[in-house]
Amino acid sequence: MTDTAKPGGDTAGQTDYGQLSRFRQPSLRKAMWQLSNTCIPYVALWLLMVLMLKRGYPYWITLALAVVAAAFLVRIFIFFHDCTHGSFFSSQRANRILGRILGLLTFTPFQEWRYLHLSHHATAGDLDRRGKGDVWTMTVSEYRAAPLYKRMGYRIFRNPLVIFGLGPALIFIFSMRFSHRGARRKERLDVLLTNLILAAVIALASLLIGLRPYLMIQLPVIFVAGVIGIWLFYVQHQFEGVYWASHETWDPKRAALEGSSYYKLPRILQWFTGNIGLHHIHHDQPRIPNYNLQRCYDEIPALQEVKPLTILRSLESPKLKLWDEKLNKMVGFRALKALPR
Repeated sequence: MTDTAKPGGDTAGQTDYGQLSRFRQPSLRKAMWQLSNTCIPYVALWLLMVLMLKRGYPYWITLALAVVAAAFLVRIFIFFHDCTHGSFFSSQRANRILGRILGLLTFTPFQEWRYLHLSHHATAGDLDRRGKGDVWTMTVSEYRAAPLYKRMGYRIFRNPLVIFGLGPALIFIFSMRFSHRGARRKERLDVLLTNLILAAVIALASLLIGLRPYLMIQLPVIFVAGVIGIWLFYVQHQFEGVYWASHETWDPKRAALEGSSYYKLPRILQWFTGNIGLHHIHHDQPRIPNYNLQRCYDEIPALQEVKPLTILRSLESPKLKLWDEKLNKMVGFRALKALPR
């Protein structure tokens, strides 16, 4: 695929983005190594936390271990994410089987999340197709025309304490227990089956270690992992300079490369987040496994021209609340008064 637009919106010489496709080939060796260096420590941390509780150690020790376990769970979710794209293994059957197993660990039904996430990939940056698998984003004109209750609801939703505080519990513990409106039979059955298996797992854990110890471990792990996950997803598509366009002018290539950030993280955080910070590459080529993303970035010079979103810059993202269609940029609520009507 040839495109004259470089990531970030600049135009200069032709760049063959079709080169990215050569990084799609999954590696069984890399996939199995990732599963080993992530799932084994995660299980070990769970057993250690159970031991800490059973022997009466201070609960803060368990909470500290839960934070570490949550970081591993985020990495597990990235493998689950790759499975939904069919990129973790060469075998699609293996991707589906592993995806369903990892979905139980992350409290996320495989088929349901796959549908929502692929819908997100197909519509990211399209102002006329918002609402599936994305962060609720209103335009300035929509916000101004909305009734008071809707504007208040949007402000509450966009409050960092809500979206990053209540959000993880609402999404992973409650929302994912139901299928989306208009869901197909396979998605509804997948949600039902996931819920039944999770109920069985919780019942078994209650018999083996007790319901209270289980909840004292599982709830902080899923909450912290959820906070990290929602933050990552948020800053990947809500940042200064992000691309949005009406459907008539929407360009899927620009939506991928300019509507998704390159979130540059320290190496240890990049490892725990499975290279998902290289999100501009992922949206352009979602079939590239997470373990090939960094090599892809290193070997394709054009991808290195994207201005990185640093941790410091990403802290400004929650201040951006609305899309201004006249200025073609995200703005905050405080800017509304100064904007022309």
